[in-house]
Amino acid sequence: MPRRIPSLAFLLRPGWIALALVVIAFTYLCFTVLAPWQLGKNTKTSRENRQIDYSLHTPPVPLKTLLPQQDSSAPGAQWRRVTATGHYLPDAQVLARLRVVDGEQAFEVLAPFAVDDGPTVLVDRGYVRPEPGSHVPPIPRPPEQTVTITARLRDSEPTAPGKEPFTRDGFPQVYSISTAQVSTLTGVPLAGSYLQLVEDQPGGLGLIGIPHLDAGPFLSYGIQWISFGVLAPIGLGYFAYAELRARRRERREPPPADEPMTVEEKLADRYGRRR
Repeated sequence: MPRRIPSLAFLLRPGWIALALVVIAFTYLCFTVLAPWQLGKNTKTSRENRQIDYSLHTPPVPLKTLLPQQDSSAPGAQWRRVTATGHYLPDAQVLARLRVVDGEQAFEVLAPFAVDDGPTVLVDRGYVRPEPGSHVPPIPRPPEQTVTITARLRDSEPTAPGKEPFTRDGFPQVYSISTAQVSTLTGVPLAGSYLQLVEDQPGGLGLIGIPHLDAGPFLSYGIQWISFGVLAPIGLGYFAYAELRARRRERREPPPADEPMTVEEKLADRYGRRR
């Protein structure tokens, strides 16, 4: 006689359907959002670390070799040290607010710099600490004569959504160092990348250092999310299989036999029926 296969209808119960939907949604998020998010951060961090390491062991080059035109940018050369000769435009300074330097709030002071026979670039002069109430402290003007500066190339930052520039204490203020936004705000055409001054430079303020070379945990986090995405459906399958085995075992077990009656129970049953 063929063996009966237990029904899989229990998988259509609301509890199982809800569990399956949760597992499917979790697996989808692991592979399409969470793992790519962490792996993308690892790729960005690794790329930046390579650029920093290269810049530390490479002598400065003239700015115009990397930014030859006004609309030039050099995303592949971030943190590279460059030299440029020209003059600041001190009347077009902008402050980047809500920055953090050495764990404390700061303003970063941005000023256009017109390179001789080259583009005009935005220069991050360094930082100043805000006064109580987030007011702007006195800021020394940069030199107006021709100077030569050494700085590091930086990529323009994306603008902060919902954060519009405004003017306070006589300075236009922005929430990110976006060369396009600063160009629109000041009316000065700027190259796509900006410069961050190194130590002891004309017009320099508080020095902004470079990040520490640390790959971070992003790669291991990305691998963990991939593992979770693989294990979640396997776990669901295991629970379904365990339920199926339990139901099969119940079908195979014989029904419990009636317990034998004692002599007294038999006599009581017999005489009780006669009455």
